[in-house]
Amino acid sequence: MTTVRTATPEASGSGREDGLTEREAELKALAERAGRDLEDASAPEILQWAADTFGKEFCVTSSMEDAVVAHLASRALPGVDVVFLDTGYHFPETIGTRDAVEAVMDVNVITLTPRQTVAEQDAEYGPRLHDRDPDLCCALRKVRPLEEGLTKYAAWATGLRRDESPTRAGTPVVGWDARRRKVKVSPIARWTQDDVDAYVAEHGVLTNPLLMDGYASVGCAPCTRRVLEGEDARAGRWAGRAKTECGLHG
Repeated sequence: MTTVRTATPEASGSGREDGLTEREAELKALAERAGRDLEDASAPEILQWAADTFGKEFCVTSSMEDAVVAHLASRALPGVDVVFLDTGYHFPETIGTRDAVEAVMDVNVITLTPRQTVAEQDAEYGPRLHDRDPDLCCALRKVRPLEEGLTKYAAWATGLRRDESPTRAGTPVVGWDARRRKVKVSPIARWTQDDVDAYVAEHGVLTNPLLMDGYASVGCAPCTRRVLEGEDARAGRWAGRAKTECGLHG
């Protein structure tokens, strides 16, 4: 397993009016076309397209809630990079899931860490920033490290699903990530929780033990609770706040 403490990459210039390089413009057009062409494709077909198109410039990101997308991607591209953000606030079960995935699957786990440890962040911003300004905490410990860690890739895959919450209902199977200027692949966007459960059962895919303990979505420990009956899968994230996303996908 590789651990990377991220640092800001050099910005690349562009002469285009839209700010994109020629290659980025080509990738954007490719993503938009693939989103239409692959809308009805299966998850393995979508990932095979990504593997064939991008090769080593393609990676999977995983919160280690489960290893479904990593498992699917490992079949299309054995040894695929699986990028994990270690925020310093994870449940022990999440770190254990990451270690188990690396041990039993044909993937290369890359752990990204923020520029500051939790202690360093506390010293600069004060303790429990996640309670006082969760958006800033997410930006420092998730959004910036991912942006920096994805620099060498042209495309990345996520486990986003349309049924998870209203904010994710329009997720394309392939789209353009304008913030990072990369192709964003969501191969299980059309899946339901039943589809995920069936795949896990059929293939014995690793899942986070917390999913069996009332957590429907697993994030950082201070900002995640068990869900109540009738709540959507992400209701346990930042409960009691208007915040619904960490910023990685918005």
